[in-house]
Amino acid sequence: MNKFFAALLTLYLVITASFFMLRALPGSPFDEDRALAPEIIANLEAKYGLDKSVQEQYWAYVQGLSHGDLGPSLKYPNRDVQDILWDAVPVSLSLGAWALLLSIVLGIVAGILAAVYPRRWYGKLPAFLASLSMSVPSFIFAAILVSVFGLWLKLVPVALWEGAEYMILPVITLAIAPTAYITRITRSSMLDTLAQEHIKVALAKGLTNMQVILRHGLRNSLLPIITVVGPLAAILVTGSFVVEHIYALPGMGKYFVTAFINRDYFLVSGVVLIFGLILLVANTIVELFLPVFDPRLRR
Repeated sequence: MNKFFAALLTLYLVITASFFMLRALPGSPFDEDRALAPEIIANLEAKYGLDKSVQEQYWAYVQGLSHGDLGPSLKYPNRDVQDILWDAVPVSLSLGAWALLLSIVLGIVAGILAAVYPRRWYGKLPAFLASLSMSVPSFIFAAILVSVFGLWLKLVPVALWEGAEYMILPVITLAIAPTAYITRITRSSMLDTLAQEHIKVALAKGLTNMQVILRHGLRNSLLPIITVVGPLAAILVTGSFVVEHIYALPGMGKYFVTAFINRDYFLVSGVVLIFGLILLVANTIVELFLPVFDPRLRR
């Protein structure tokens, strides 16, 4: 229960900080509309409550949140923030979830190979690729994937979100960096585990190398991997901005960028709220699963 209230307090602080930082920016959301007369801009500000003091705007916003109202969009007429996010969130969540699953599977396998066979080429290759992947920006990999598999070989579509085949390139692009990160964590954890005495005892008992690696090595190496899954899940969703923009995906990244440029206060705050909620939920799930793999935490 204490963790629940702590999560609510954290979310409240995130919402409050984003609200006041947005209002601290100079100007108003309608300053770019040079063709509008000052009287019309004043009427628009009065319509959305922007003519009131920041404190009054804040309490009105908090009261709206308590009733599930995220407010109207300032740049998308006749659309509420919750309607926009209702369409955009599933795209970002699907992209992030598939990228996370792919990065966990590939990262663990590559990390095991790098730890168990450090002197073989198939052990050195994952470590080299992990270092390379963490050094190159995602948009470089996106350009390579689009050029080779989309434009040259014409195997997969390169933009939009209209079916399963449209997910392939965005998911791979988004999964490259976290795969490298998980590979390095798995390799380091496996090296520490394989150097312990109980591994030598297991080998002395006649267990095969595969049994020792999976049953004793990997199981005892999963804790640091699981610990980073929560923040990594949130990073994948928030880090999909660039990927969504490159592949023209109708996710939250598209609306966050345009909303921030246009100072769409309510839409930016809504996206920040969703991201904060995703991070808190992911970390909570990780905390619930940690005792399953480490009995010492059950106490």
